[in-house]
Amino acid sequence: MDDLKEKLVTKNAIEIVIKISILGVLVIWTFLLIKPFMIPVIWGIILAVAMEPFISKIAKMLGGRRSLAATLFVLTIVAALIIPSVLLVMQSIDSVQLISERMQDKTFVVPPPPATVAEWPMIGNSVHQAWQLASTNLEAALKQFAPQLKALASKLLGSVGGGISGVFMGIVSTCIAGVFLAKAKGSSAVAEKIITRFAGEKGTEITVLATATIRGVMTGVVGVAVIQAVLSAIGMVVAGVPASGLWAALVLVCAVSQLPPILILGPVAAYVFSAADTTTAVIFLVWSLFVSASDGFLKPMLMGRGVDIPMLVILIGALGGMMLFGIIGLFVGAVVLAIMYTLFMAWIDEIELVNE
Repeated sequence: MDDLKEKLVTKNAIEIVIKISILGVLVIWTFLLIKPFMIPVIWGIILAVAMEPFISKIAKMLGGRRSLAATLFVLTIVAALIIPSVLLVMQSIDSVQLISERMQDKTFVVPPPPATVAEWPMIGNSVHQAWQLASTNLEAALKQFAPQLKALASKLLGSVGGGISGVFMGIVSTCIAGVFLAKAKGSSAVAEKIITRFAGEKGTEITVLATATIRGVMTGVVGVAVIQAVLSAIGMVVAGVPASGLWAALVLVCAVSQLPPILILGPVAAYVFSAADTTTAVIFLVWSLFVSASDGFLKPMLMGRGVDIPMLVILIGALGGMMLFGIIGLFVGAVVLAIMYTLFMAWIDEIELVNE
């Protein structure tokens, strides 16, 4: 009898191990299959949650045709991604061709550096000397800094490739968001069921809190960053700054990372002072300072009430996401870490309330 029980236990244990192993293999295989699409899907969900109130209003204006509103949203965002990217590439090619032609004709002139450059802390003297050499003997400067220029060129090419990949991922994410927005009620019900399955009775509360956080961060952080990037681009185009789209993209990265855009606009303003007339340079500097400080009044206007995310959380999420997943990770990381921070703080507050 005991032998029979032992055999039965052994058989059951073997069956359980086999089932768990098969399930584990299926889970791992499924994860590997969906891994390339995880970030676009997450970003698509974030976009859909953030834009749902706006799409609902547009759908009402279109007679309740939600699918049409979602389609128009997708087409608008895709055009906003593709058109500036194409213009930036064309502008960069034209700039490179112009510089190449002028260097071949020996008509390319580097203006001498302002005396104030030497007064910059830490790097002032070295920058002034290199700039001065380039303005007096460009060929000698190119030979002297050839290794650094080659390394910079390779990094720029890598950045361009990453930018193209980011634009493609953004298009995919936008299409995914459009699908969710077209079927908002069904998508919301499924999401709430999944969260409730894991969180139990707190599922609805967590869903509401996460939704408020996504909308608050998307408007108060990403929205403000986009506005600052657009304003920066307008100022640089008017001031005649070359490759203004590239600098605007760097402003966007800084703004999402909660770093002041003046880190990018400051050196650009210094270039404008050396290349343009004084009036244009002063106006651009004032404009740059305004753009950099604009988040002070834009965030209170756009950030959702009750959503107070520390700058350090957004910074870590944005930089960590960008290091892991590129330009799309910049936005996804900031939002995901903000959600986790909000849920964690809500959990801490609940424990303190229970203890009291």
